Amino acid sequence: MNPWLSILIPVYNVEAYLEECVESVLSQCDASIEIIILDDQSTDGSFRLINRIVKNSSHVIKIIQHEKNYGISAARNSLVAAATGEYLWFLDSDDALTQCAVAQLHNIVQEYSPDLVMCDYRIWRADANALTQHWVQGRHISTFAGTAGVLLSNPMELFAGLYKKGKLHCWSKISKRTLWLAGLKFPEGKYYEDMVTTQQLALSVKNYFYTPSVWVLYRRRAGSILTTPSIKKIEDMSTGVSGVLDAWIKKYPDMDAATRFVFISYCVKVYIFTIKELRKIGQLNPGSPSVYRLRLYEDIKINKYTLIKQFFLHGNPFRLLKCWRFL
Repeated sequence: MNPWLSILIPVYNVEAYLEECVESVLSQCDASIEIIILDDQSTDGSFRLINRIVKNSSHVIKIIQHEKNYGISAARNSLVAAATGEYLWFLDSDDALTQCAVAQLHNIVQEYSPDLVMCDYRIWRADANALTQHWVQGRHISTFAGTAGVLLSNPMELFAGLYKKGKLHCWSKISKRTLWLAGLKFPEGKYYEDMVTTQQLALSVKNYFYTPSVWVLYRRRAGSILTTPSIKKIEDMSTGVSGVLDAWIKKYPDMDAATRFVFISYCVKVYIFTIKELRKIGQLNPGSPSVYRLRLYEDIKINKYTLIKQFFLHGNPFRLLKCWRFL
């Protein structure tokens, strides 16, 4: 019998944090849960540590190692290909699961069997390395703006709920493996890959469940992908919204104006963040804003004047004033 859950952990140079991550999983898993760890050719002691953890654990853990470093998207794709569980849960190797997260997920799965389960997270800072030490809890971050605690099936509520919060990372989304078997993959060689796959995943679900419970402790640390901006990362983030509205309107041509405006607002935020990040790293050329602005209007399918009108129609004139100089 296949496991009901596969927990998938991609690893690259996280020796200092890996043991806490894996122990947070092992402490609440039994034989009905599959744990797969993939090392993407770490250059520190991560792979040795993985083997030591596995050797000392009573739980069967599957280890994979890429022959060379392919990046996070390729690592996640390899993990999906190796998984056999009914549900897939990605967990970054410098993060951790909260106590009882797996048990709470299991209760939801048993009662509702949703295609997609969404949870909240907390910024993680720990006083000590040992899991037995006191957690210094950060801010509770919600990932979905919608009804909690019930099985839902309205695709427009799912779309709007995701983009109102803008928390598209894959590790706060637990999904049925069958959704990935139709060819859904993380775009290899790109950063902010979750921006692409989460909306594609959402397009495929028939029903979903949101719990406002914190199941993931998200570690903010120096040297992570999000804390080291570059032209490549900024460009990948900017293109992460391309084609999204096209795909959703193709499937749901009757998308209402309010739902559409939620996505428009998200795209404006991405555009403004792009300009600010370019300025931060000294790469904001005189022609840069116009290039990214044209991309924005293409992604949201309206022009500048229609966008201004939309802000007023949906009661956001103050937000418009705040971002006016960027448009």
